[in-house]
Amino acid sequence: MTGARPYHHSPSFTEHLGRNRPYLRDAILGVNDGLVSMLLLVAGVVGGGLSPRQVLLTGIAGAVAGAISMAAGEYMATKSQDELFEGEIGLEERHIRDHREAELHELRDHLGEIGLWGELREQVVEYFGRDDRSLLHVMKALEFGVIETERRRPHVAMLLSGLLFIVGSLPCVLPFAIAGDTHTALWFAAGLTVAGLLAVGAVKTWATRGRPLRAAIENLLVATLGGGLAYGIGVAFDRLVTGG
Repeated sequence: MTGARPYHHSPSFTEHLGRNRPYLRDAILGVNDGLVSMLLLVAGVVGGGLSPRQVLLTGIAGAVAGAISMAAGEYMATKSQDELFEGEIGLEERHIRDHREAELHELRDHLGEIGLWGELREQVVEYFGRDDRSLLHVMKALEFGVIETERRRPHVAMLLSGLLFIVGSLPCVLPFAIAGDTHTALWFAAGLTVAGLLAVGAVKTWATRGRPLRAAIENLLVATLGGGLAYGIGVAFDRLVTGG
C-alpha cells in the first residue's frame, strides 16, 4: 500500500512564518524599545547639558539596565502565562475525567461558534469524545487558544528581548563614543534611530503583511514626539537648576 503523494504548492503560494512566529513580538519589542527609549534618554541628558563622556556613560548604563529589565520582565511574564495555561489545562483534564458530558456540551458550543452545526457537529463531538487526549487537545485549542507550536518558551523570550534591546540601543549610544560634540552626536543618533525604526517597520510589515508606510510613520511619530519632549524636559531642567 503506497502513501499519499506529496502536495506541491503553486509558485504563488505564500508559506506561513513557521515555528518562529510566536517570538516575533519579542524581537520587535526588544529592538523597538531599545531604539525609542534610548533616544529619549540621550536626548534628555543632552538637553540637560551633559558632556559627551557623561552621555555615553549614561547611555551604556541605560542600555544594560534596560536590557536586563526587558529580559527579566519577558521571562516572568511568559513564564506566568505558561503556568496559567498549565493550571487551566490541568483543570480541564479533571473536568474531562469527572464531568465528561459537560465538556462534550461545551465542545458543541465551541464548534457552533466556528460555524459547525447539525449532524456533522455531532459526528465531530462523537469522534473527539472517544479519546480523552484527543478531547483535551481540541478543548485546549478551542477554549484556551493553546496550540503547542504557538507556545513561547520563557528563556527564549528572555534572551531575544534582552539581546535585541542592546542591538536597538547601539544607534543611540555609539555616536557619543565617536563625536566630540553632544548635539552633533545627538543628530547622528536621531538619524540612525530613524533608519532603525524604518528597518523595524519593514520587518514587521513583511511578517504581518501590512502596510510599510503606515508602520514606518507610526514608529517615527513616536520617536520624534518622544525625543522632542525628552530634550525639552532636559533643557528646562538645566535652566531651572543652573539658571542658564
